[in-house]
Amino acid sequence: MTSRENDPNSAQRPVLVTGGSGYVASFCIVELLNAGWGVRTTVRDGAKAPRIKSELSRFADVDRLEFAVADLDADGGWDQAIAGCEYVLHIASPLPATSPKSDDELIRPAREGTLRILRAAARHGTRRVVMTSSCAAICYGRDSRREPFTEEDWSIPDPADTSAYERSKIAAERAAWEWQAEHPNGVELVTICPGAILGPAMGEHRSASAQIVGKLIDRSLPGLPRMSFPIVDVRDLADLHVRALTTPVAAGQRYIASGPVLWLADIAEVIGEEFPAIASRLPRRKLPDWLVRLSSLFDPVTRSRLFELGKYRPVSSAKAFRDFGWEPRPTATTIRDTVASIEDQSRA
Repeated sequence: MTSRENDPNSAQRPVLVTGGSGYVASFCIVELLNAGWGVRTTVRDGAKAPRIKSELSRFADVDRLEFAVADLDADGGWDQAIAGCEYVLHIASPLPATSPKSDDELIRPAREGTLRILRAAARHGTRRVVMTSSCAAICYGRDSRREPFTEEDWSIPDPADTSAYERSKIAAERAAWEWQAEHPNGVELVTICPGAILGPAMGEHRSASAQIVGKLIDRSLPGLPRMSFPIVDVRDLADLHVRALTTPVAAGQRYIASGPVLWLADIAEVIGEEFPAIASRLPRRKLPDWLVRLSSLFDPVTRSRLFELGKYRPVSSAKAFRDFGWEPRPTATTIRDTVASIEDQSRA
C-alpha cells in the first residue's frame, strides 16, 4: 500500500478520485484515506455527498474527504476539482443498466471525459493520472485462446465480438495514450485493466459484475450458459490503484488486474461448496449454445452478450506482480464474500 509518508507534502495535496458515487471509487477512497492520503472526489450531483460520506465513514476516517461537482460530459467543474491535486485516480466511466441505443451514448462521454481530465491535469501541474480501463480493452474482438493475453494486446472493436461497453473502454484508453504521446513531458499516465469486478458491497454500492453472481443464487437463470470471465476482487483492485499512484516504474505503463478466468459453471460450483445451504438454489444444467440463442429472442440482456458464448480469454497479471508485488486473493474468497454480501443485502 502506498502511504503519504512517501511524500511529506501530500497531506496538503489531496488525490482526486473521479466518480465518487461508484463502486470501485468507494473502495479506492477508503484505501487512500486509510493510507493517510487526503481525498477529493467528484460527483455529478452535490446532493449525494452527505450520503456518500456517511457510508464511507464506517470504513475510514472521512475528515480528509472533500467533494467537487463535475460531469464527464461537460467542461465545467474539472479545473476546480483538479486544482491542487498532484495525483488523480480517474475511475468514472459510463456503465448503463441496459444496452444503449447508440455507441455514442457510451463512447463519447468515456473518451471525451478522459481527455477533459487529462487536459485539466496538465493545466494544473498534476504529476500522474491513474486511469481505470478494463480487460475489455485487452482481449475482445478475438477468438478464444489458451495463451494468456498481456498488456501488449489490444481489443479489436468488432461489433460481432464486442458491445458498446467494450468499444467505449477501448476508445477511452486509446484516446488517453494518444494524448499522452502528444504530451510526453507532461502528465504521467498509468492504466489499470481489471477483469469482472466482484467483492463485498460497501453501503448500497454493488458492482455491475456482481449481477452475475446474483443471478446464480436468485433462481433467475434456468441454466448455465457457456460464458467465462476473468475475475478480480474490488479490494485488490483498489490496492493496485493506490500502489500505481507513486511507484516510479509504473509511469507510462498498462497493468492487467485479474485472477483466473472462470466459467459460470465454475462460479456456481464454488458457491455451492462455500454455501451448502443455498446449493439447491443454484442452476446445474449446462445450457447448449443454441438454446441460449433461442432464449435471447425474448431477452435483450442475453441478446446483447451472445458474443461471449464459448469464449475463453485468459489474462496475465504477471506484470503487476513484478512491478508492485501485487497478488490477488483466492478467487473462492472473492466469490464467498460477494455471495455473503448479496445475501446480507437481501435480508436487510
